[in-house]
This record gives sequence, C-alpha cells and structure tokens, in this order.
Amino acid sequence: MSPTSPASTTRTRSTRRLTTAQALVAFLARQYTERDGRRHRLISATWGIFGHGNVAGIGQALVEAGHGGNGTAYRMPYLQGRNEQAMVHAAVGYARQSGRLSAHAVTTSIGPGATNLVTGAALATINHLPVLLLPGDTFATRPADPVLQQLEVPYAGDVSVNDCLRPVSRYFDRVTRPEALIPAALQAMRVLADPAETGAVTLALPQDVQAEAYDWPEELFAERVWRVRRPAPDTAELEAAVRAVRSARRPLIVAGGGVRHSAAEETLAAFTAATRIPVASTQAGKGALRHDHPADVGGIGHTGTATADELARTADLVIGVGTRYTDFTTASGTLFENPAVRFLNLNITGFDAHKLAALPLVADARTGLEALTSALAGRGYRIDPAYETEYTGAKEAWEEQVEASFTTPDPTARPTQTQVLGLLDTLVTEEDILINAAGSLPGDLHKLWRTRSRDQYHVEYGYSCMGYEIPAAIGVLLATGAQGHEGRPVWALVGDGTYLMNPTEIVTAVQEDLPLRLLILQNHGYASIGGLSEAVGGERFGTAYRHRDADGGFTGPPLPVDLAANAASLGMRVLRATTVDDLRKALAEARSAEGPTCVYVETETPDTVSGPPPAQAWWDVPVAETASRPAAVTAREEYDRRVAARRHHL
Repeated sequence: MSPTSPASTTRTRSTRRLTTAQALVAFLARQYTERDGRRHRLISATWGIFGHGNVAGIGQALVEAGHGGNGTAYRMPYLQGRNEQAMVHAAVGYARQSGRLSAHAVTTSIGPGATNLVTGAALATINHLPVLLLPGDTFATRPADPVLQQLEVPYAGDVSVNDCLRPVSRYFDRVTRPEALIPAALQAMRVLADPAETGAVTLALPQDVQAEAYDWPEELFAERVWRVRRPAPDTAELEAAVRAVRSARRPLIVAGGGVRHSAAEETLAAFTAATRIPVASTQAGKGALRHDHPADVGGIGHTGTATADELARTADLVIGVGTRYTDFTTASGTLFENPAVRFLNLNITGFDAHKLAALPLVADARTGLEALTSALAGRGYRIDPAYETEYTGAKEAWEEQVEASFTTPDPTARPTQTQVLGLLDTLVTEEDILINAAGSLPGDLHKLWRTRSRDQYHVEYGYSCMGYEIPAAIGVLLATGAQGHEGRPVWALVGDGTYLMNPTEIVTAVQEDLPLRLLILQNHGYASIGGLSEAVGGERFGTAYRHRDADGGFTGPPLPVDLAANAASLGMRVLRATTVDDLRKALAEARSAEGPTCVYVETETPDTVSGPPPAQAWWDVPVAETASRPAAVTAREEYDRRVAARRHHL
C-alpha cells in the first residue's frame, strides 16, 4: 500500500514574506496586556537612533509600519531620541506612568549605540520596569570580520558588545536566524508582561539577519493578549501572616513600589482603616497614601522622617508590602532595633518576600492585602489606641519641621533648595507629577514632600541615575497624552550636575511639542556627594564646579557655566529667577505655560547642603581605616561607633 499523499491530509499554511525586522515590528504592533478586564497595547511606540547596524533593518521596517505597510492597518509610532541611554530612560518613565501595562521599544545600531543602553537597562531591571531593547549586532554570517565597531574577542567568536546587556536584562537572546525570532519574541513578551519577572528585555539583532527575508506563518501576526496575573496568597502563608499581625503590639507597614505597580493604594487605605497600622514608605512607595492620610508617617530609612524611623526602631512586626529593602530603607541594617522584631513580607516575588528572614506572603500586593484584610476582619484586630495617638502626635510634630524648612521669610533673598520645594509645594495640585533621581533632592523630597496623588511622586532611587529626569519626564508626558498646553503638569527637577550629564532630550521635548516643566537648581557642583564626602573624611574633594586654585585644587571662583543659556539654545523658553519672589512668579508662569519651559535658579548652599532636617538614620559608606588627615580619622571613629549597631535579622 502506497503512503497517503501529504497534499490530501495537510491544509496549506498561509505565510507572509517579510524581512526579520519587518516581521518583528508587525508582531510587536499586535501584542497587548490585560489586567482587571482592561486591555493595553504592550509596545506602543519605538524609540530609535539609526546607524549602519539598524538603519536598513529595523529602520526600514519602521518606515513601513509608520505608513501601514505589509498589508496591515497596525502602526508602530516612532520617536526620535538624541542619546541611547536617554531613550531607555524615556521608555522607563513611560512604563512606570503606564502602570507597567504598556511599554516602549528602543532600537540602536551596533557598537557605541548598543553599549549606551547598558545604564538604562540596569535602571529598568533594578526598578522592575519593562522596556524592550533592540540593538543591532554584528553580521551573523561573518562575510567580513571584523566589521565597523565590532569588538574582537580572541577567545570567543560569538561574543559582541551586546553581551554587556546580559547581566542587566531579565531576558536576552541573539536572533542569528530569521526563524529563531519566533520563540525569542514570544519569550520577550512573556517576560515584559510578567509582574514578577519584568525589566529590560534584549533581543540582539545581527544586521544581516534584520534584512533577510523569510516566509512567516500568519499566526505570528494575530493579536495576542498577555494577561497580567494577580496571584493570590497560599492559604497556609496567609494564616501565618494573620497570626503574626494579631500578635503584634507595635506593627509598622513599609510600603514599596509594588503597591503602586499593583494599583493597590485603595486596598492599602482600606487595610489601615481596619487596623490603624501606620504606613511608612520607601522612595518607590511614597504616595501609596496621601500625605494627609491619618496613617501616613512619611518616608522611612536614611532619608526618612523622624516619625517613621522612630516607629521602625520600636516596631515588633514590620510588614513589607512590595519592597526590596534596600540599604537606604533599612539604614544599612541598623534601623529595626527592637530585639523581638519580626518581618512579614507581602511580595509578588519569592526572592523579595523572604528577605530579612521574614514570613513570606507571596502574592500580588492588592490581592494579598485584600486577603489579609478579609482574614483579619472577623477576628477583631486593631492596634492599641495609645499607639495610634503616639504616631499621629509625632507626625504633627514633624509637619512643624517641614513648615519651618519651607518657610521663606525674606522674599528678596536667594532661596535654599528646600525653600524652592516649599514654593513648588504651594503651587501644585494632585494633577502635578514631580520627577527626580539623584543628588540631594531625593533626600529632601523623601523627607519633606507632601504627596497629593498616587502618581505625583516619581523619584527613581533604585539606581539613582543622574540624567534620568528629563527623558523620563518626556516618557511620562507621552503616557499622559500631553501635547502643547494640554495635559498634566510634569516637572523634571535637576541640579546642575545632573543637567550636565544628559540635557539632550530637551530637543525631543521641543520636537514633540511636549509641555515639559524643567526646574534647574544651580549650586555649582555635586552638592549631595560633597556633603557625603565631608562626612566620611573626603573633604569635598572633586565635588565643586570651580576653577583650580594656586595649589591645584578646585577652590577657585565658580565656573562661568550658563545652564539657562544652554537650555534656551536647545529650544526651551527659559525663566530666570534670582530671589524667592522671582522664583514664586516664575514657577507659576511655567506651570501654565504652553510648550517646554525652564525655570532656572541659583540656590543658597549652606553647610548642611540643602537645609532640611538632618538624616534621621544612618547609611553605611565605609571610611578609610587608616589615614593621616584629621578629617578621615575623626570620620572613622564615628563610623566604628555606628557600624557596631548593624545586625542581621535571622
């Protein structure tokens, strides 16, 4: 008997002939996330700077996608960046503002364009924020070796500079054949949409493979929905958590970024209404409760409030919700002093849930809080009224210190940094969004800022990356649909050091007609590191922007750098402010301005750097164990005293 003819039993498979790059862009345009019944486009736009490694592949594919090519109405918007690292920062800002439900892709050439992605990728992964990186790569077929910008590694022929992205990516693949794109692209989407896994995802694309044609199955281009899970807690873990809460006399919640990522703010408020447990916040978690919520006690840790840090020192149960417990949060292992303190960690990742030898409650923050609230409801748990009176009274006392820091008694004086924040505080509403990342501003903001909405406080402190603010603000503006005069006020707060790191995306804001509000605080150097340097015996070495003196140091006059003129040269409208009164008027004008607007002010630089209340908890920065200069010797004595309080929680 002869075998059955394949033609009689197999349906003809429908295919579409496209290049690898065209197929990838068409695939990305059809990916969606869904959470709580709402659907979002997963990759809503692509940032790009083109070179020989991606111009004929991804670049040409974006031209087709921008004009509805390849037989589809699905489009892939293109955004033009000026710096590869900045493009990733903009994508991260967009993803955070979008609740991690929508993201951007970033494409670059090979060589410097690819390696410039590394810092942004690290930032995205550390902060658990999705971004898709599409760097060009050297030829897979190796017709010439080396090609322009290729890194030659004598011990391995398959290594390129893109391998720098492996340790900072949650998923990495090099697509060396067109057909390999299919599993790689599916894995990339899985990771981007997974709340426990998400971060930077890299698909390295050899430049010849990008342009190579292949017959792609039509199924690849069907709409695909990636459901963002809200895993519920394990029953046994939940019961253990309930027992821990019920036995606690001085519990404290530490709210981290997971509260925001899960959109669990209302659920947290309901939990505190039922239990009256106070809530302290990390940098990423600030805004989990409004500043005027009765249970909110402000930031925690080295940059926290006196109220939150004192509660942390005496807490017998610390309930971490969506936090990674960085050293700033734990004061380098010295904050939680109660010998009997125990930890209960609600986190979507088991890795973070088990930190500090905690009872783990592995679940989505909102789902876990709902379950915990429900389980406690029938058991009559509520903290002692005396404990509630204690922390509300301490909060009122701290607010008096905030007011004192914000006060500007002389309208003709040059403002301090905290007075700048005070003036901004009188102006903003719950619509405004503040973006910051590095320097002394994050500490001032964490201690003092009165957060009015769940997304107003946007401080990137997982990587604390200088240069994040301006591009991230562009990403936030894109996520809020802003253009021209329309949209929520978005403020990028930068010092002169940060500005000089990465001002280039001002051009992008001008090009896209985005109403960026840029506030530049000029204090002629690295003020934050200058203060730290002084504290650890470094004597502020190398932290001032000044001319050299006769001895070769940097104590001469300030450098004649005009950042306002620079911002204006890039297309911004610039408002200069010299006094407190000038600044008040300039901020109000900028808030209502149409198009990108910059407010520039030189701030007073008192010995305390920025003038807020001092740190309420320690931070471990090792000091030289031997030194000849008195400053370092004294600093080491203080270090030895502090480090003695450090402990492991077991």
